[in-house]
Amino acid sequence: MSKPLSDHDRRKQISVRGLAGVENISQLKLDFNRHLHFTLVKDRNVATRRDYYFALANTVREHLIGRWIRTQQHYYEKDPKRVYYISLEFYMGRALQNTMVNLALENACDEAMYQLGLDMEELEDMEEDAGLGNGGLGRLAACFLDSMASLGLAAYGYGIRYEFGIFNQKIINGWQVEEADDWLRYGNPWEKARPEYMRPVNFYGRTEHHPDGVKWVDTQVVLALPYDTPIPGYRNNVVNTMRLWSAKAPCDFNLKDFNVGGYIQAVLDRNLAENISRVLYPNDNFFEGKELRLKQEYFVVSATLQDIIRRFKVSKFGSREIARTDFSKLPDKVAIQLNDTHPAMAIPELMRVLVDEEKLEWEKAWDICVRTCAYTNHTVLPEALERWPVDLFAYLLPRHLEIIYEINRRHLEVIAAKYPGDHDRLCRMSLIEEGGQKKINMAHLCIVGSHAVNGVAQIHSDILKATVFKDFYEMEPHKFQNKTNGITPRRWLVMCNPGLAEVIAERIGEDFIRDLDQLKGLCKYVNDEAFIRDVAKVKQENKMKFAVHLEEHYKVKINPNSMFDLQVKRIHEYKRQLLNCLFNSFNALSPTFPFMQAAPGYHTAKMIIRLITAIGEVVNNDPVVGDRLKVIFLENYRVTLAERVIPASDLSEQISTAGTEASGTGNMKFMLNGALTIGTMDGANVEMAEEAGMDNIFIFGMRVEDVDALDKKGYHAEEYYNRLPELKQAIDQIAGGFFSPKQPDLFKEIVNMLMHHDRFKVFADYEDYIKCQEKVNALYKNPKEWTKKVIYNIAGCGKFSSDRTIAQYAREIWGMEPTLEKLPAPDDKERLDKTFVCSHRHFS
Repeated sequence: MSKPLSDHDRRKQISVRGLAGVENISQLKLDFNRHLHFTLVKDRNVATRRDYYFALANTVREHLIGRWIRTQQHYYEKDPKRVYYISLEFYMGRALQNTMVNLALENACDEAMYQLGLDMEELEDMEEDAGLGNGGLGRLAACFLDSMASLGLAAYGYGIRYEFGIFNQKIINGWQVEEADDWLRYGNPWEKARPEYMRPVNFYGRTEHHPDGVKWVDTQVVLALPYDTPIPGYRNNVVNTMRLWSAKAPCDFNLKDFNVGGYIQAVLDRNLAENISRVLYPNDNFFEGKELRLKQEYFVVSATLQDIIRRFKVSKFGSREIARTDFSKLPDKVAIQLNDTHPAMAIPELMRVLVDEEKLEWEKAWDICVRTCAYTNHTVLPEALERWPVDLFAYLLPRHLEIIYEINRRHLEVIAAKYPGDHDRLCRMSLIEEGGQKKINMAHLCIVGSHAVNGVAQIHSDILKATVFKDFYEMEPHKFQNKTNGITPRRWLVMCNPGLAEVIAERIGEDFIRDLDQLKGLCKYVNDEAFIRDVAKVKQENKMKFAVHLEEHYKVKINPNSMFDLQVKRIHEYKRQLLNCLFNSFNALSPTFPFMQAAPGYHTAKMIIRLITAIGEVVNNDPVVGDRLKVIFLENYRVTLAERVIPASDLSEQISTAGTEASGTGNMKFMLNGALTIGTMDGANVEMAEEAGMDNIFIFGMRVEDVDALDKKGYHAEEYYNRLPELKQAIDQIAGGFFSPKQPDLFKEIVNMLMHHDRFKVFADYEDYIKCQEKVNALYKNPKEWTKKVIYNIAGCGKFSSDRTIAQYAREIWGMEPTLEKLPAPDDKERLDKTFVCSHRHFS
């Protein structure tokens, strides 16, 4: 049971949690009981904890509705330029606490629940994570939505409402086992279905060429049903929309073809159409050319573009007539941001709509398309780049294949004119890859069809220009930009680490929540004894809380005074969990290190998980090691677990091979929450070192140029194996079955990979990594000096707010101006009046 707030606590928490006025509390209790009664049809005698959660969620949601309607109304009246962020992933996590933080309702709700005899934390724990993403890319999209609303941008997130999100991970006998994530089974109180905006999406069929244009005929139609989720800005009364599409079979699906007795089968076959939005593909950084995945990508793009064009045409507030028909104005009113190549089909689809349906000339349509679209690249790994077989396109999207061929023909003409006789360059830059099975290079399509292309950290953007997209950069250097990723400080500080947020607010005020650069003001407290003590105390409290969670859920007892050393990543060879394994298999120091999930089809990743759990089984039960080292694999990592573990961590492992991690955002979350970083000069680590100071971050290992030099010279793992006795012992233990006595050969293939075909050069950085870990241990024994470095890191986090990232996208790519102005708050009476007079279009 949560205790009522003392006067002192309430004073401390007013700024960050919102004021709990008596009127507020009594109204919230009334609203809560009303929802329990009328929405859930329960009374207190039979209501479950889940019913109470739903009653609270509906109560909080009411405070969003008036603002949501008002915001959409405001956009129709002002007719600003709108940005459409299209992503196949939105890793949102939970909504209840985030909404309370952004609407300043947290204290009032806490007090109301306490007075009703309910525990707020227990209710929050009933909410399912909206796990519609794999990791960084999907969580970035979620942070961006928060920032776009907080900066007053007319923004819409568009994606797919997957029935099953990222799988639930179980570790059984040391092995990963996947279970379906049925996150919607109890319903979702935050979404609103919008059947009136259902859109048809076409697949298959053939094309007919007529004098008056091309027709795509004999298609199979699937309906896209939109579900809207409100996205509240931080205390500015702006509520934007995330619209996720769900696939529905039309009523006549397959029925026109059925023969006598085929009716039942025809109805059952509706599932085939609706499978499009059934499940999130769990592979990140590995491309699988599956038909269902291409269907998903086209499905979201087609439905979204229909919505964008409908909204563009119906520009006048309250009017359903078409007010705009001049498409030359589209780039002035619409910006489309493609989150990686997954929504790349937006480019040929926009061309199809403009040329085939709106009858524009190709040149004019192409100019509009390029000025409207922009592309963010998230990876340099060749196996992650999307390359779709031409045969699959010809079958599934025949008209789009024709359009891509025409885009490519014109593109190659431009190259041939600029670089006459350079046949190799034509081959390298073509959208179509010849040789064996013909494939469409989706990254090339995105670059050619966009006016801006950006990487997500400075080093990543430089690598793109120097290597992967070198030819394109030479031809059109003006297109290429950098937009270093960021994280929202609302979720990743105020919400997940309120103790630290309060300690900061007591020193520099609370405006840093909106303007994270103000954290620089903490530098003047770096030698302040009281501040050092407060920061260390918050960290210790978070660690103790997490230690209790570990004991409850993992049955592992850990010493909260030990260093909490975390590596939180999807399992991939380039992220080098194996480097961490080698260190922990040889050393008995004092970290615990949790990990993340492996894609179900990725065999090596699953073997790496098995190795981690095997090391844990041996180390954690070794009486000689005792409690000096515990190795723990945290199963089913997700946003909600991140919110618990990140505030408790002391050391953040960011140890990818230099030049492989595009940016990383977990690194920023750890830094903001008072962990120090041990890492390579890769991704955003480079900029983190610049912002915090090189003396305040533990950098080790090869730089990008060293990796390149080693590639030229040739990397020979056995040289390091023979030269470094510690490394040799660790490898021999793994190979000899020390960690798997019942199956001595279990990890032979991992050892074989490390010794003979390790693209990511784990051994080359091993020695420097061990030396760096020794420096970490030495500093940790001096808590005061450690905490000073923590303060420098927190003070250097300003750059890594997604507000800064989004302000740069807005000004430098979208041609929009962010604002910190608030919209007027709807009072209760006005909220009711508006609800009754609003036309259906205000949510559109």
